[in-house]
Amino acid sequence: MISSSLKPLVTKVINPIARIALRLGLTPNAVTFLGSAGLVISALYFLPRGQLFAGTIAITIFSLSDLFDGAMARISDSGASKWGGFLDSTLDRISDAAIHIGVAIYLMRESDELVYLVLYALVTGFLISYIRAKAEALDIVCSVGIAERTERLAIALTSIGLAGLGVAYSLAIGFWLLSTLGSVTVAQRILVVKKAAL
Repeated sequence: MISSSLKPLVTKVINPIARIALRLGLTPNAVTFLGSAGLVISALYFLPRGQLFAGTIAITIFSLSDLFDGAMARISDSGASKWGGFLDSTLDRISDAAIHIGVAIYLMRESDELVYLVLYALVTGFLISYIRAKAEALDIVCSVGIAERTERLAIALTSIGLAGLGVAYSLAIGFWLLSTLGSVTVAQRILVVKKAAL
């Protein structure tokens, strides 16, 4: 997927900054928490008010913490930890929910029926992560899928940002795409687990 193909380039850019952050005394978990807190506050402040472009910029800035915390954990003396991985995954789910809920509140205030599609996209996103977690609990590798979190987040933020700039139908196109790709990814992961479990 896109995230996998860009990973070497991103790592090359991020690692030097991650080393500086570690020297300053920041921990990967602190970066994870602060980035997620900023994202959630931004999503729930700007999006329900219809300030979609400003919200997109703020969310994008805070979402960059997701790049740094993993790099910091990998190059730190203590290395990555189970707690760090759990915290990161849990806060990712909360962040995703905040973005969808922020858009949903805005659409409800506008009496826009697109809200149902936004909620469906939220559910598929949670199912994607749940299926992987459940599969791994059964010792089944299940990281496949046409749209992982990075791709879904990029689609959501692009459509929200364009809507904030007044581009017609961008929210509808973005969330139809999210819902479709999410449904396909859920099906792909279910099939992988079925094949491995039978």
